[in-house]
Amino acid sequence: MIFTCNILYHSLFSSLLALTSARIHLFTNMATMQNTSLNRVKSAFTQGIWVTLISIAIGFSFKIWLAHWVPKDDLALFHSVVDLISLSLILMTGFRSSMVVSYSQTQNDRDIINVFRYSLMTMVLITWGVVIPYIKHQLDIDVSYYQLVGIILGMGLKVYFTNLIAMYRLYSISNKVVWLEPLANVLMFFVCYYIFNLDALVSLFMGLTLSSLAIAAYMFKKRRRDISTRPLTGVHFDPNLVNFVKKSFTASLEAGASILMIYITVLLTIRHFSVDELGDFQVVVRPVFTYLTLLFVFPIYRFVLPELAVCVRNGDHQQIKLIRQWVFKVSFAVSSLFFLVMLLFGESLVLTLFPHEYAGAIPVLLHFSFFFIFMMLNAYQLAYIKAHGHFMYSLCIRISGIITLILSFELLSRFTDNVVAIIIALCSGYLMMFILSSIVERQILKSHNIKLIHQPV
Repeated sequence: MIFTCNILYHSLFSSLLALTSARIHLFTNMATMQNTSLNRVKSAFTQGIWVTLISIAIGFSFKIWLAHWVPKDDLALFHSVVDLISLSLILMTGFRSSMVVSYSQTQNDRDIINVFRYSLMTMVLITWGVVIPYIKHQLDIDVSYYQLVGIILGMGLKVYFTNLIAMYRLYSISNKVVWLEPLANVLMFFVCYYIFNLDALVSLFMGLTLSSLAIAAYMFKKRRRDISTRPLTGVHFDPNLVNFVKKSFTASLEAGASILMIYITVLLTIRHFSVDELGDFQVVVRPVFTYLTLLFVFPIYRFVLPELAVCVRNGDHQQIKLIRQWVFKVSFAVSSLFFLVMLLFGESLVLTLFPHEYAGAIPVLLHFSFFFIFMMLNAYQLAYIKAHGHFMYSLCIRISGIITLILSFELLSRFTDNVVAIIIALCSGYLMMFILSSIVERQILKSHNIKLIHQPV
């Protein structure tokens, strides 16, 4: 009897294990089983949302926990220093879109990667020689020199492998990194703070460095299983590669312009408002802004842009139309839900998650929720523009957003001294970008002699 039960138990266990493995295999490889770009976008986008939710749960919980016991000034200092370093290295993420588009057109990964390598090494050295002295001497921020160098090197390696994974459209690795990155950051902080007994602020800097290096090593190992490392050699320039370099330079400037909008917002807050209001922005508003962008905006660049580039190369405009309709439907649904949540439950959510001293962030988040839809729609339109190789248009649109941000704040500051003026000015910049990108999108459609039918979404 016992023998029979054991057989039944092992049989049932094996069946369940096989079924679970099949479901996991189906989930992780769903994108490859679809025949259309729209289905690949839906699958990767949906999986991206789930893993990003895990990332948010880890990262945001960590920030909330820190906000309850780490001094507000220290958190504001940490985030501001990371912003300054990110501003320089984020330029290299601009290579990502040009790498995706150029590789889909030429398949010349060796020269594309080597151009990116030399450019990234140059940018790391410039950041090392310019940004660190600016932080230490101009801003007079008391942070260890070695901590700053470690952050630059760690983030530089992470950017390198992230771009390679995006170029090869390795969606499964990209999705895993989304939730592994905050988890590694939390674990490394605990190691530094509880095991090595370092100061909380020092542990934040050291944890960020170690987690960036760990994630870079993970991406290197996983990518090598699918694609071997291309040798570091000289670059053989041809017309296609020259075009790639031009696109990369323009895309890097555009990436810098995108992060510059947030950086300008921080600078305006520092200049016109108190440290307390800066803390509201950095500890509450900025994480919400970042997480929503990671959840719904970045996946457009990670998954929609590569598929649009392939569709443009193949002339499959019907698929582009279907992808556009799907993205617009998702954008309206997400934005409406975000606005209703902030309108009905925003105050209780903020006061439940954060100490009462962060109550000033509530009206800022409410105004941001009203404009969030333009960020999502603009992301698609910029991806569509880049997929056609019009990187200069995308850069000009970003610059127009920065100009609108500054002018809007200068105008609003004449009528109010409320910190809400900052977020309204930022959202005005995104609104201007949406208007201009819509105009360029229509021009591209006309050049293809395609009549796009706008269905209500």
